Amino acid sequence: MEAIAYPSKTWDTIPSAEAGIDPETLEAARIWMRDAAGEQPYRVVIVRGGRLVAEWYHGVEPGAQLWMASATKSIFSSVLAIAVDEGRISSADARIVDYYPEAMDVPQGEGPKPGRHVFPQDRAITFRQLISNTSGYMKPGEEPGHVFHYQTFGMNILTHAIARVYGLYDPADPAASPGLRALIDQKLRLPMDASWGYYLNNFEHPPQARTHIWGYYEGVKASALDMARLGWLWLNWGRWADLQLVPERWLREATRTAPDVVANCPREQWKYGYAFWTNDHGQLWPSLPRDSYAAAGAGSQHVWVCPSLDLVVVQSPGLWETQEQLDDGLLRLVAQAAA
Repeated sequence: MEAIAYPSKTWDTIPSAEAGIDPETLEAARIWMRDAAGEQPYRVVIVRGGRLVAEWYHGVEPGAQLWMASATKSIFSSVLAIAVDEGRISSADARIVDYYPEAMDVPQGEGPKPGRHVFPQDRAITFRQLISNTSGYMKPGEEPGHVFHYQTFGMNILTHAIARVYGLYDPADPAASPGLRALIDQKLRLPMDASWGYYLNNFEHPPQARTHIWGYYEGVKASALDMARLGWLWLNWGRWADLQLVPERWLREATRTAPDVVANCPREQWKYGYAFWTNDHGQLWPSLPRDSYAAAGAGSQHVWVCPSLDLVVVQSPGLWETQEQLDDGLLRLVAQAAA
């Protein structure tokens, strides 16, 4: 069996036919993308076997670092697993209040919007509930673990808590804190020879809002090729060459629908794991392999990973408005080419 390839500073390339991808179907995918885009910008990168099969660019520079937006949440999931594995956090089921008690100090009128503040049930919120967007943090009437509700503020307190246990976040001075980005650099970017950057982002809030507690989203900005590195890391269950950067057991669980979502949410919501969009129940992309999953964010930022096809497809940006559209377009054609 051929050894798994990993890129160094640059990617090795391989002709599609040698990668086991049908050239005619792949060309049909390229034409579909071109025709569907019109004047819209896009970048597409396709990796198989750790080698670059195709990269298509229109209206965006190849090396431009674009905000990954919520696709960064999948990186947060990886770092959470590392923090638990290293014993900095006792378990994914540990309560956030025990590591970041400031998260509970948001009284009425000082949350992100009217009606949003900390409620008594929020003290029970765990890291696992935060990473699966089932925490109900600062949301009235949502018991932890019982409602899937995609949100940013719960993810922010998760990242601050992780950074805090490594001495990297001070809510008294969030802008000057090294933050989780310092940990992402150490644990992921540098070992992978990646070159992505970072940004801090806040929505507009009233002056009295305690943004320093639940704000300051730590995003990653990346080229499409660096996003492909992340996809290749996840496809190989956290392994990068001779290093196990992210615990394999966590990624195998994280890329399947979260148990709380299956237990408490309607079936049409069975498509989210631990900060990865999932397809194990066929709810997201019915015609695509059930083992495929994705990191996805606003601005059509998307890293699609399919272990059974040994395939990573990056769109940064893509053309989709909802992920369900990917079932009948680029991903379907690329998957057909690789099948």
